[in-house]
Amino acid sequence: MLAQQSVAERKISIRLACQIFAVSETCYRYQPILSDENAEIAHRLIKLTDAESDWGFGLCFDYLRNVEGRSWNHKRVYRIYCEQALNLRIRRRRRLKRQAPEPLKEPIKPNQVWSMDFMHDQLADGRHYRLFNVIDDYRREALCTEADFSLPAPRVIRALNQLLEWRPKPTAIRCDNGPEFISTEFVKWARLHGIRIEYIQPGKPQQNAYIERHNRTMRYSWVSKHLFESIEEVQEYATNWLWFYNHNRPHKANGGKPPLMAA
Repeated sequence: MLAQQSVAERKISIRLACQIFAVSETCYRYQPILSDENAEIAHRLIKLTDAESDWGFGLCFDYLRNVEGRSWNHKRVYRIYCEQALNLRIRRRRRLKRQAPEPLKEPIKPNQVWSMDFMHDQLADGRHYRLFNVIDDYRREALCTEADFSLPAPRVIRALNQLLEWRPKPTAIRCDNGPEFISTEFVKWARLHGIRIEYIQPGKPQQNAYIERHNRTMRYSWVSKHLFESIEEVQEYATNWLWFYNHNRPHKANGGKPPLMAA
């Protein structure tokens, strides 16, 4: 501020400096009250984006508001977020005109519909591994992530049986037409437990959008960010991340709250 600089360098009075530069003495003497709190907000935002590099402002603010219980105004937090240059760069994609898919029916209670799908990646030595994911479409709660080099139908059934040991069975399971899901063993298992299988149409992954979105979150949160040495490391990280996802990670489908906090 020019008035402050003149007082410091020219040794003139504050009143005279304010008259010269047409500034009120109140404005000259003003000290920001919230500077310490703003520094705390900036520190929390930087720490969050360092730990979760795929989070934008929305997830950061939802975490601060719903998980940490902060009452900071979103405009203030966004201003500090921009001042720290934490904005994610969004690459514009070419959009093709397609027919709007039929929206998925929103479940109204837990264990109404589970969705499941596979993911693929590789270890540091180049060996490929698979991830078998299961979510409850209600509140998007993650139920299971099974990691191994091969996950045939018996392994899928074993993972689902482990879920049924601590959770009520779903009314239906939504999945694609992969060989593990159309196998005789899996179909018999579903019939034995009275679970309806809802197969999506081939080439229509949007019909299984909830699990596809979950897979994308996993991909950008940790699968593509870490290079693992063994399948045991993958499974341990997946188990820990599953807890973090359900308890701490905000989800827009739940009004910015983690799945288990919104249930």
